[in-house]
This record gives sequence, structure tokens and C-alpha cells, in this order.
Amino acid sequence: QVQLEESGGGLVQAGGSLRLSCASSGPTFMSMAWFRQAPGKEREFVAQASRSGSKVFYGDYADSVKGRFTISRDNYKNTVSLQMNSLKPEDTAVYYCAAGPIYGSKSIDDYNVWGQGTQVTVSS
Repeated sequence: QVQLEESGGGLVQAGGSLRLSCASSGPTFMSMAWFRQAPGKEREFVAQASRSGSKVFYGDYADSVKGRFTISRDNYKNTVSLQMNSLKPEDTAVYYCAAGPIYGSKSIDDYNVWGQGTQVTVSS
């Protein structure tokens, strides 16, 4: 059974940084992404990266994180990371790593393997 394991969440003050990492125990997926879910809200797309042969195509980011978050992917190590800078209280959520077969997708429905999530809390 393929598993995604996230790490790196925690508590940080507004303006601070955190780095999330996700490692896959399975094959190399076409797309790997980060989603997040805040209390009382639906899970939403954050960022994604797709592979093209041995290369990586970095797709779009959610408007709310553009310029602050950076996704990176290592096809050989089968990992994906999310560097989060200039964090805001509204970034507080459970962050999920996801993997799926659709190139460049931002749709939650196109991801069929999910990690258990890691909590990120940003204090004001």
C-alpha cells in the first residue's frame, strides 16, 4: 500500500517560516501537491508539481500563497516539499500531501493518495 508521510508542521508566529516535507513509499506519481483545510472550511489547493520524464514542471499556486510559498519536488527521492514564508494567521490549517496521475491538476478529485496531514498554526 502506497503511503505519503508528511512532516514539518508546527506553531510559528506571523511572519515566520516553516518547511513541510512529504515522502512517498510508492512509485513516482505524475503529480504531487499540497492542499490545506482550515477549521470549518473545505479542503483547498495550495500548490502542485508534476513530472515530465526526469524533469519537474511546477504548476500554479493558490492566489493566497503566491510569492510566499514555494513547492519543490525531487523525482529521484520521491519527495515533495513546501517552503512557507511570511506566514499569516489565515494560513493556519491542516496541510495534506497528495499524489495522483493527472498532469498539472489542481483538483482535489484528481488526487487518489493522501497523507494524514500535518498541523500548521500561525499565531498573530
